[in-house]
Amino acid sequence: MNSNAWGKGLLQWLEFSKLVEITIQGKGTIDGSGSVWWQDNPYVEPDNKKKKKLQAVRFYGSLNATVTGITIQNSPQCHLKFDNCIGVMVHHIRVSSPGDSPNTDGVHLQNSRDVLIHSSTLGCGDDCISIQTGCTNVYIHDVNCGPGHGISIGSLGRYNTRACVSNITVKNVNMHNTMTGVRIKTWQGGSGSVSGIMFSDIQLTEVQFPIVIDQFYCDKSTCKNQSSAVSVSGINYQRIKGTYTVKPVHFACSDNLPCIDISLTSIELKPLQEKYHLYDPFCWATYGELNTPTTPPIECLQIGKPTSNRPQTDHDTC
Repeated sequence: MNSNAWGKGLLQWLEFSKLVEITIQGKGTIDGSGSVWWQDNPYVEPDNKKKKKLQAVRFYGSLNATVTGITIQNSPQCHLKFDNCIGVMVHHIRVSSPGDSPNTDGVHLQNSRDVLIHSSTLGCGDDCISIQTGCTNVYIHDVNCGPGHGISIGSLGRYNTRACVSNITVKNVNMHNTMTGVRIKTWQGGSGSVSGIMFSDIQLTEVQFPIVIDQFYCDKSTCKNQSSAVSVSGINYQRIKGTYTVKPVHFACSDNLPCIDISLTSIELKPLQEKYHLYDPFCWATYGELNTPTTPPIECLQIGKPTSNRPQTDHDTC
């Protein structure tokens, strides 16, 4: 078997489109046999308009869709995607692909609202859960993530597009051996906003970069410097604890549109091996407050708000 078995132009294996009150449940396994795809296509730009992600299971334009009980494994790329859906519930599922399988997101959300994901185990080669533009009112809790790239909002704003994400809660999550923990990633040149985000009660083990905001996201060697950005504000981190292997906190925000109202409470992150000096927390153009002492001290966070922060325009807001 090889990747040609999918045929040309086929982007999903199982698709459920424009349905109401649709439920997939049971104890069965959907196996995408993706290893042949990973070998034939070792890297495909995940956000490239010309190279869209292949999905094992996709829901499009559906209302009140539920997925429960099943296992989805070894997808060529994305395992489970919801696009333009309202009222999504995912619980007690398992996603399983090797940590080095390229672009194999666990659950991918786009242009969807009123989403609940809980009581699931997600291991893959990309984001355990990826939250893209157009998502609001998303609640994720009691999820095990790893291997993978953690839980990510973005990437947003590529090709100078407007992106809007709001009211996202991620709570009671365990992450083991992931690249990042909780991450927000946006491209230079975009517009729109990410706001009203809560990451709380996250337990980390051997995570490279536990807390990340990156407004300079670039998945290739160089990207053009641009002044506009997707604004990032109202991001709350509470009770995030565990071990890291590279850098505990990385906040890289836009000079023209700094990150504001970044709040940290009870952050306790320790290097996996105490005797090795790793990178200190990094902050650039990041403003907010430390509600408690943190481990390590996050002294780079600028307290309050920037004096020169330009007001948002219609270009920025959602």
